[in-house]
Amino acid sequence: MRTFHNIFAALCVILCVLCVKTRAAEKNIIFFITDDESPTLGCYGDTAAKTPAIDAVAEDGTLFLNAFATTASCAASRSVVMSGLHNHRNGMYGHQHDFHKFASWHNVVSLALPRVLANEGYRTAQIGKYHVAPEEVYHFETYLKANGRNAVEMADKVKDFITDTSDDRPFFIYMGTSDPHRGGGKDETWSGELKPDLFGNKPERAAHTGVEEVFYKPKDVIVPPFLPDTPDCRAELAHYYQSIARIDQGIARLVEILKEAGLYDKTLIVFTADHGMAFPGGKTTVFEGGLRVPFVVRNPYEKKRGVKSEAMISHIDITPSLLDFAGGLDKEQNRPKKWVDANQYWKDKPYANKENRGPRGGLNAYHGKSWIPILGKPKATHWETIFASHTFHEIQMYYPMRVVRDQEYKLIWNIAHGLPYPFASDLWAASTFQAQYAKGMDAPYGQKTVGEYIHRPAFELYAIDKDPNEAVNLAENPEYADILAKYKTKLKSFQKEMDDPWIMKWDYE
Repeated sequence: MRTFHNIFAALCVILCVLCVKTRAAEKNIIFFITDDESPTLGCYGDTAAKTPAIDAVAEDGTLFLNAFATTASCAASRSVVMSGLHNHRNGMYGHQHDFHKFASWHNVVSLALPRVLANEGYRTAQIGKYHVAPEEVYHFETYLKANGRNAVEMADKVKDFITDTSDDRPFFIYMGTSDPHRGGGKDETWSGELKPDLFGNKPERAAHTGVEEVFYKPKDVIVPPFLPDTPDCRAELAHYYQSIARIDQGIARLVEILKEAGLYDKTLIVFTADHGMAFPGGKTTVFEGGLRVPFVVRNPYEKKRGVKSEAMISHIDITPSLLDFAGGLDKEQNRPKKWVDANQYWKDKPYANKENRGPRGGLNAYHGKSWIPILGKPKATHWETIFASHTFHEIQMYYPMRVVRDQEYKLIWNIAHGLPYPFASDLWAASTFQAQYAKGMDAPYGQKTVGEYIHRPAFELYAIDKDPNEAVNLAENPEYADILAKYKTKLKSFQKEMDDPWIMKWDYE
């Protein structure tokens, strides 16, 4: 009899577990964004990268081969990701922290990602790098803490939120690593005079807790075309790749947690980066090395998997896409179905109701559009033309640039071309750059010289389909005068549509 009772009790436990998994909410969302990462992943053909977990997610989803940030600056880019608006339109021109003190308009509250998903019945949580403002605009219900340099720890910290069965709402989790951003000191073991940055890795080949660090030899890394193939650059890339491998282990742990909870096939996973790698020629530029990002989407409800999409997508598409997945996108007006009027929201809040809360034209719809309908469709298109802008990174780095790009040509307008290009403090100090800078203005730096990198012309026109490395500027070539004029017109039209304040520079600068 006791044996029967034991068996019966065990069956009850199993049934309870199965019931919990069955009751688990559908259409959960995990958005995973890294800090300063180019498409240096195995799934993008990078043979040096050790990224089996994200490669596996890509094999089970859609890998976008032409995904672009709209600006290669951390906070400004994140404001785009979480608003669906270009940063020069949402008001966040540069960094949020410390003396930089940029913030989005208060009226972005109507469109902000965590707000609109909460309105659709999602419980929302954020962990890791946040880096936007105001908090009330980009408000999450729950804020979790973990070491942003340890994605494995971050995954473990979100486990309780993921598996919480006391709340039957679907979940949205925004996970932002600090890897592979520069920082953590210099590698003093390097034999060269200039010491490479550690990129968040521990000194002396020590490991982060719970991580099996993957160490790289400088000779084994891949040097992208916009960087110089030098010992100093390779030494820094070795640390960069190690940091990426650590992120991958966090993805592996996250997938494991979802599968254990029976939620892997009920959760949309999106993986991207705020912009390209933290090397001069990447971060803070509008070159391909700054704007091109990894972008992997696994939609558990999409039947066709393992798709590589050539469609051009942009960071402005993220918020409307996630809202579309949640069923909350008004596709005719391209804004939330459950519209919250910003003026009504702020009118009884004295700390904000007298603020300059938004641009004169209003903020009534997303600039981006949903890519949910093209998942699983390798031949589908999305944007014919994409746009990018940069104005600040650190506040002392005023260097506005505007970009129009399609599959044939890319035009860069360096609005402040009379000024030397201003470096982010960590990029100026990078041994990769300093080693070449010490050799003089004629020293090679990727496809350019050091002098050409610092002193830029007003316009840069590239035949991007034939010259993906942006080696030959066609702007002064008379054979391309008509093409140059055509793309200038495209850029002006976009600036006018977006009410970009820098449009006036066409007339007097």
